[in-house]
Amino acid sequence: MINDLENNIKLFINYLKLEKSLSENTISAYLFDLKLFLEYLEEVKKIKTTKDISENVLIDFISHISSRLNKREKNYSEKSVYRKISVLKSFFKYLVIEDVLKDNPAENIDTPKVSRLLPSVLTIDEVNKMLESVEIDSKQGLRDRAILETMYASGLRVSEVINLEINNIYFEDGFLRIFGKGAKERIVPIGKSALKYIEKYYNEGRNLIKNNDSHNFVFLNFRGIKMTRMSVWNIVKKYGKMAGIKKEIHPHTLRHTFATHLLEGGADIRIIQEMLGHSDISTTQIYTHIDKEYLIEVHKTFHPRA
Repeated sequence: MINDLENNIKLFINYLKLEKSLSENTISAYLFDLKLFLEYLEEVKKIKTTKDISENVLIDFISHISSRLNKREKNYSEKSVYRKISVLKSFFKYLVIEDVLKDNPAENIDTPKVSRLLPSVLTIDEVNKMLESVEIDSKQGLRDRAILETMYASGLRVSEVINLEINNIYFEDGFLRIFGKGAKERIVPIGKSALKYIEKYYNEGRNLIKNNDSHNFVFLNFRGIKMTRMSVWNIVKKYGKMAGIKKEIHPHTLRHTFATHLLEGGADIRIIQEMLGHSDISTTQIYTHIDKEYLIEVHKTFHPRA
């Protein structure tokens, strides 16, 4: 028999899907964290009903996950702990709004400040080496070059890359029509180099493997179907290694690099926010943390009394 806590979690997840229109990845993360909390309640606290969850129970759970962070367990980073607390606060706020609970046990729980580490960013030379490491004499090579060019040229998320459809690429006008988190639509410029490789791959690679399951997706695997997030991850890791890049890189590294290079080139932070699809400017502002020595050098060069 399903207990009321499990049922409330299901209702909350449905609320996130239907009313908040959150992405599948975000909803999966919420569900993962809530299941972890549910396991803790049942196994450690022996609690199976929502009304038995108190502020002290939540404090104990936070101490529990924080101790796992301190032990450096897999999947427990400072950011993941912050997210788990935020998920719980959202969940209990929802339960109060829906009159499931009269009082919110998470109301006085502080969300800790997470030290925002600067993301790994590639230099222009490293990007060029990575792109040039791809051999384009095969269908796979053409596809991989087109993917890397697209990610660096437009700063797309992995989910946006694998869901990119050919009818949302405007070759003559030089932009992409992207549906990001929460199905929000945005227009993202894309350069001539990326468009050249997309077109080359589309004509000389994709058209040779497409089938009835390909639909309009641009990037396909060897079976002619839409690629997975992991396959894009492997592509980035593969060519980063081939280019001799020693930094820890992943698909989001190209997104970070896209934003950082635009900022260093003089682009306005709010324009970058729009291109990245960030709803909050504070998310984009992490890219303003340019190296201190660079800022000092700029000041010395251009300030009249430096």
